Parts: sequence; C-alpha cells; structure tokens
Amino acid sequence: MNEQRIETVNQKRLLDSYALLAYLNEEPGYEIVRELLNRAQNSGNFIIMNEINVGEAYYILFRKRGPKASDYFLETIVNSLPIEMVTNDFQRVIEAARIKAEYPLSFADCFAVATAYRERASVITGDPEFKKVGHMIEIEWIA
Repeated sequence: MNEQRIETVNQKRLLDSYALLAYLNEEPGYEIVRELLNRAQNSGNFIIMNEINVGEAYYILFRKRGPKASDYFLETIVNSLPIEMVTNDFQRVIEAARIKAEYPLSFADCFAVATAYRERASVITGDPEFKKVGHMIEIEWIA
C-alpha cells in the first residue's frame, strides 16, 4: 500500500523527525523514506522539513549517540539530503502553539503539522501521534 502511494502522490512532502530517524537507524519504514529521498534527489523536488523537527532529530541523536554523531548529522548528513529547511517566524510559532492547544501532540510535531497544513504537504511519518490530526493533513505512513 505505501509503495503504491509513493507512485501516485505528486505533491509536496514533509519529513518529520520520526521518519528521518527511521531512515538513519534503518528502522521499520526506512526503505520507504530512502526511496522518497532518492526520488526527490533525482527529480529536484526536495522534501521539506521544519527546522524544529531537525532540531528534534539532533537532540535524540545527541542523547543516543553523543555530540560527535549528532554534529556529524547536522553538518554532513542533513546537508547531503534533498531536504529544504523551513524556518519559523513568530506567526509560525503561534500556528504551532494553536495546534498544541487543541491536540495532544508534542510541540515539535505541532510544527510539522502547521508546516504541512500551510504548505499543503503530506507528512511522511510512522509516528502514531499523527493519527490525532489525520483530518487536518494528509499522512503517508512508513510503518
């Protein structure tokens, strides 16, 4: 089902930290993320990712693997991937805060949701927390 969806969806995609970490750690669903990244690289249609979610992946890697690995992730790996970073101004922080006020999601996930909604992008994730906002955004499940 997921592979068929990859073939048929031709819109913006947003990578959340769950999917990025699955890819980096070769966890369930990493093949789907790898394929999406390869297609993005080949087509030039980069996948978007909110900088807050990159920061979330960074601190998770820092805790699990230490500062050298997390710095390598930030300085080398992220820059080599076909990912376009989405930055946040005050209005975007408030958009995420409104989602946080209404839904029991982590604040970082709220930035992904707000960005996907604003950009009309589907979220690539395996995080079951996103089921709570499935009526707001399109989700492409990796696991």
